[in-house]
Amino acid sequence: MADWELRPATPADLEPAVAIRAEAMRPDLVRLGRYDDVRVRQRLRDSFDPAHTWAIEVSGAFAGCVALRPADDAHWLEHFYLDPALHGHGVGTAVLRALLERCDADGLRVRLNVLNGSPARRLYERHGFGLESEDPVDVFMVREPVEREQKS
Repeated sequence: MADWELRPATPADLEPAVAIRAEAMRPDLVRLGRYDDVRVRQRLRDSFDPAHTWAIEVSGAFAGCVALRPADDAHWLEHFYLDPALHGHGVGTAVLRALLERCDADGLRVRLNVLNGSPARRLYERHGFGLESEDPVDVFMVREPVEREQKS
């Protein structure tokens, strides 16, 4: 697996994240008949909040982003986009595992939505997310915090 790290996002990360989002989501949005190049980019521009977002760097270069947005009953895992050239190399799994360990330590439930039919759903299921609801476009999932055994 490539050497990766998370760092707090900055406003300068927005446009690189927008480009990765458009590339990463294109296959699923095309399959669902919902791809619009302008809209896919604008949706991230409209909701990007560096205060709750981390940049993913691989070998020192920007490779994606992920956000954990606090809400009343859970944190929402959002904007988890990784350069498609890195898919299948363990980076996404490692990033998700690190974020979920933080949430577990704080006793936080995590929610997300993923496009129906997206291979990312399998990643989330492997990490304990279960189906909450779905429609023809979106699948909403939730994961309860996992209690870790205390080391003595």
